[in-house]
Amino acid sequence: MKEILFFDLDGTLTDSMLGITRAVQYALKHYGITVEDLKELQPFVGPPLHESFQEYFHFSEKDSHEAVFVFREYYNAKGWMENRPYDGIEEMLKMLRDAGKTLIVATSKPESMAKQVLTHFHLADYFHFIGGASSDSLRVNKDDVIRYVMESCKLTEADRPSIVMVGDRRHDILGAHKAGLEAVGVLYGYGSREELSLAGADWIAGTVKELGALLTEI
Repeated sequence: MKEILFFDLDGTLTDSMLGITRAVQYALKHYGITVEDLKELQPFVGPPLHESFQEYFHFSEKDSHEAVFVFREYYNAKGWMENRPYDGIEEMLKMLRDAGKTLIVATSKPESMAKQVLTHFHLADYFHFIGGASSDSLRVNKDDVIRYVMESCKLTEADRPSIVMVGDRRHDILGAHKAGLEAVGVLYGYGSREELSLAGADWIAGTVKELGALLTEI
């Protein structure tokens, strides 16, 4: 049985597209790039930001990391509030906690911001631990975050079979597998079934309700 549940944040617990894409739009404008349609920036939701600036706009390594700091000028001021929990998420978390599951957040969002978002939406108390990227971005890839969370929670190799990672993008699935964990992909976030399947998701849930039922069964 999977008794320890690791959750991604953006696209899995909360719908954060508006705030993230507006912050990306703000950062791109700083570099003279104008993107009017925020839907074009949706792929930025979830993966490490510096990787997305490189992948989608061909930023150099140096510029991609600088762009993250420009992004945070907007996001830290108001972008984080342009966000909402998905319908049914709090009820699912309560159900899983009451069923004796240990709930943990493992996100590539900076840890301090993840805590701020979850506290704002009154979700923080459902989690045993909230782990995220380091402020210097040295710990940002999902497998690194997962290993950090496991170390912080004193989880060992023997605990791996009882842990599952839940996320909406390929980075969640690939990161979980790289860290030796199985993973559930969710379709209500920002990744497609094709993306999650190609990444090797062990299970896929279409809705929050399906996810809750799955996590009580596996």
